[in-house]
Amino acid sequence: MGRFILRRLLISIPTLIVISFVVYAILALAPGDPLSQFAANPQVPPEVRERIREALGLNQPWYIRYVKWLQALVTGDFGFSFMSHSPVRDLIAQRLPNTLAVVGVAYVVGVLIGLPIGVLSAVKRYSPVDHSATTFAFIGISVPTFFTGLLLIIIFSVKLHWLPFIYDSNLKVHDLATFTDQIKQSIMPIMVLALADTAVLTRYVRAEMLERLPLDYVRTARAKGLRERFVIIGHVLRNSLIPVVTLVALGVPAVFGGAIVTEQIFRVPGIGELLVRSIGDDDIPVVAAIVFIFAVLVVLFNLVADILYAVLDPRIRYT
Repeated sequence: MGRFILRRLLISIPTLIVISFVVYAILALAPGDPLSQFAANPQVPPEVRERIREALGLNQPWYIRYVKWLQALVTGDFGFSFMSHSPVRDLIAQRLPNTLAVVGVAYVVGVLIGLPIGVLSAVKRYSPVDHSATTFAFIGISVPTFFTGLLLIIIFSVKLHWLPFIYDSNLKVHDLATFTDQIKQSIMPIMVLALADTAVLTRYVRAEMLERLPLDYVRTARAKGLRERFVIIGHVLRNSLIPVVTLVALGVPAVFGGAIVTEQIFRVPGIGELLVRSIGDDDIPVVAAIVFIFAVLVVLFNLVADILYAVLDPRIRYT
């Protein structure tokens, strides 16, 4: 197992280098100028703009800038933002708690709800429970998150005035009242994202369970007199989780990338909102850093999924 993990980590290094090169090249060659706001300002003389461009390194070829960026990246330095002139690492660190507080919690809720619903739907196939779960899953998959978010805002904020529709990032939890306010402002974005995650996981778990319930080893387990609960959980569910692990593990990077629309709707100042704003500002260091972090998460959780395969299925051995 240790040799397998080491080999996968060594393979991931050139993979991430290629990804970083492609991402940086696309961003650098894309139309747009980070200093366009100064170009439209007649009060900024051309020589000042040129000095700013030189200070930011924009007067150098993009491949030279990429090499310097990659060298700094190895030491954990993502560079400085073109717009705020702040370290990119600090900007991401400021936004990360908001993303985890909303999107991360939503994903955990989606997994905790979707897994038992999928199991129950498969065990009680074609029952009212199964029909209800299937309908819920189809709605969650079909309805886009921006529509669900706007619908919740209209119902709970505009009509009922129960929940705030603007996320207050300046809120500090220090007593019961502020903790309650934090929960209230997090409910709707968590509901929007958890609905989509639960729906996908429910359908996937149900399909995998139905595929394994009629198999011989399940009938053999029942013929031995094992309790139905142990048969379902210990045999069917465990084998069904092997492909589901990929879905769950690779869904973790979506915690950061898949909630961009939701963060925009509820004004959650998270990683997704920072990415969208940086793209509009042609802030290459920030965009490159966030996209590279997404790539690292995908590679990392692919490895986590492979390791969990061996834990769930004793027949799988890595050397």
